[in-house]
Amino acid sequence: MDQSGTGEEAGAGGVDLDELAEQHAEAVSRYVAGRYKDAASLFERTLARCRADLGAEHAVTLTVAGNLAVSAVAGGQRRRGLAMLMDNVADRDRVFGGEDPRTLTARDALATAYRLSGDVDEAVSLAANVTAMRRRVLGPAHPDTLTSRMGLALAEAAAGDMTAALTVLTAAINDAEHAYGTQHPRVVALRDCGHTIGLTPSGA
Repeated sequence: MDQSGTGEEAGAGGVDLDELAEQHAEAVSRYVAGRYKDAASLFERTLARCRADLGAEHAVTLTVAGNLAVSAVAGGQRRRGLAMLMDNVADRDRVFGGEDPRTLTARDALATAYRLSGDVDEAVSLAANVTAMRRRVLGPAHPDTLTSRMGLALAEAAAGDMTAALTVLTAAINDAEHAYGTQHPRVVALRDCGHTIGLTPSGA
């Protein structure tokens, strides 16, 4: 769930974003609680207000649009969610640039949506691309990069290439341990990912 651009630009263009930020935060809370349809409904209302008050290309608007798309996928509207995510990636690429962290966040979400929808070849290709870009832009052990590396491992496993999945996950665990220590929550999450897909990464 993307929370970039939801508070730091409050007051831009004379618009008070406090109420929008609160509404967005409530939608995020509903998503985190697993209430995906409720979250999508509130994101949709928030998005309409953002487009009217801030414009279609404002950072806050693009954040809310991406979160609506993610909620739609999670809530079972995968075709609709995928279409919205592809539009959101294109919009962020145009507004922010292809290597901006906000654009990479949307690309990562799209890769996950492809995997959940069974488009495993698209998921592997996009997840590998996002992982490589995040490694270059943010570094191999940045939290966002580790998220992408985990997503790539899950995509490789979904595609049936367990060897590739294990290679990706083991390397990610090694980098995370070096950066954060063996018991850090990010390391634990990577190990849990391995157990979930039936892998036993080295050092687990």
